[in-house]
Amino acid sequence: MSARLNSAQPYAVGAFRIVVGLLFTVHGAASLFGVLGGASGTGGTIPAGTWPGWYAAVIQLVAGGLVLLGLGTRGAALIASGSMAFAYFDIHQQSALWPIQNGGELSVLFCWAFFLLVFTGSGAFGLDRVVGRRTAAGSEPAAEQSPVTV
Repeated sequence: MSARLNSAQPYAVGAFRIVVGLLFTVHGAASLFGVLGGASGTGGTIPAGTWPGWYAAVIQLVAGGLVLLGLGTRGAALIASGSMAFAYFDIHQQSALWPIQNGGELSVLFCWAFFLLVFTGSGAFGLDRVVGRRTAAGSEPAAEQSPVTV
């Protein structure tokens, strides 16, 4: 059973990445363009340049889109994770310690989901794999590497 699950791991990571990236992108689009209920569900947008909301929305849109596509996944996920950690500690934790008390559950979940993607990479279905194959095919074969012993 474990072998079968392990063989499906890249596909599960890829599906996870797509869903998390899509949800994050939608948050940014809602805040910047007023779609899907807009900022805070009011139908409005966040005024350009306001700190930290507008910058967070730009990070959500751009980093979420990159993660969704699986392009530069690790870097985009690191920036997205950091922005959600900032959101939790700067905005939510001021009112209470626990996420259930301060409304920061979504920030915490996004933070840890993106942090996981930093280490797992894009999984299947990502453009990282296509770009990686193309650059590897165009370069000369690398010399065989042996482990370093002390």
